[in-house]
Amino acid sequence: MSITRRTLLAATAAFPLAAAAPATDPRETVRAAGDPKAKVTVMEFFSLTCPHCAAFARETFPRIRTELIATGKVYYIFGDYPLDQVALNAAMLARALPAERYEPFVNSLFASQYHWAFNREANVAEELFKRAALAGMDRATFDATLADQGFRNWMIQQQAANEAKYQIDSTPSFIINGHKSAGEMTFDAFDKLVMAAG
Repeated sequence: MSITRRTLLAATAAFPLAAAAPATDPRETVRAAGDPKAKVTVMEFFSLTCPHCAAFARETFPRIRTELIATGKVYYIFGDYPLDQVALNAAMLARALPAERYEPFVNSLFASQYHWAFNREANVAEELFKRAALAGMDRATFDATLADQGFRNWMIQQQAANEAKYQIDSTPSFIINGHKSAGEMTFDAFDKLVMAAG
């Protein structure tokens, strides 16, 4: 049974929030692609168990990557917004990888979403470990990451702060130069928003 974000936050509230980890913790650094000096900054808030996010990642993001990010038009920030416990675990694992492996790992999770997130016959943790291992994560790091309550609390704190700041209430949601747009969209629709913002 999936856990709603409200339930996720309520469950975590039972634990005292950990003191902020040192800013040098590589797991807590921005995950982004492109030139930070680009005219347009896009923040995408997504959940790794959201089918609409997966469709956007498969069908639209590759063109965004080649036509908008690689060309210097867009600085793209990846925002974790897990809608359930499974998505939170997956997001924690993604951030525990070296920064350069974050985007490929996220894309691989979206590409195989059915197999690890919705396959009732599969062991979710083992399916996630298979994919994390392919990205270079050993079992000790995998287990330690999922058991790290301080890191889990940080993830949820960040999510709550972004929800309050940007009024995020669904995934995927995009903040394009400060303006919110929500929902899966085609490349042409996305490109129009970028052009309007730039």
